[in-house]
Amino acid sequence: MNNQRRNVLKSGTGAAVLGALAAAGIIKPGVALADWNKAAFEAKSMADTLKALGAGAPVESKDVQVTGPDIAENGAVVPVGVASSIAGTTMVAILVEKNPNALAASFTLPEGTEANVQTRVKMGQTSNVYALVKAGGKFYMATKEIKVTLGGCGG
Repeated sequence: MNNQRRNVLKSGTGAAVLGALAAAGIIKPGVALADWNKAAFEAKSMADTLKALGAGAPVESKDVQVTGPDIAENGAVVPVGVASSIAGTTMVAILVEKNPNALAASFTLPEGTEANVQTRVKMGQTSNVYALVKAGGKFYMATKEIKVTLGGCGG
């Protein structure tokens, strides 16, 4: 882990300098998104999203679990979690099949990190939610259907 960045941010002077550089336009907030996979987040179908992530045809695995409500009363804030017990998990992605853009979230996990993520996603309608996990260069997947009573993506 890069502790230098953390130490700079902890010191008031470092945070002030970074703020001034950002305000002057010398550094941009988007720099932190250097690993952002734009093609995957803009893909419209599950197949295109999997292709953009380099997943090909992921294998269904019991070692990957998707958690979330069976029925979400508000599709704008659906709590979803993914846990993987596969050793060497380096990436976790959450995909919502019937959303306008399938990829809802993607997490890159440093080596030695427990593969357990929680977030809230927006769902326009009842859909399958997929957890995609990359471990050891291979992709694994699990699915859970979540029913939505009030849509969050314009519904």
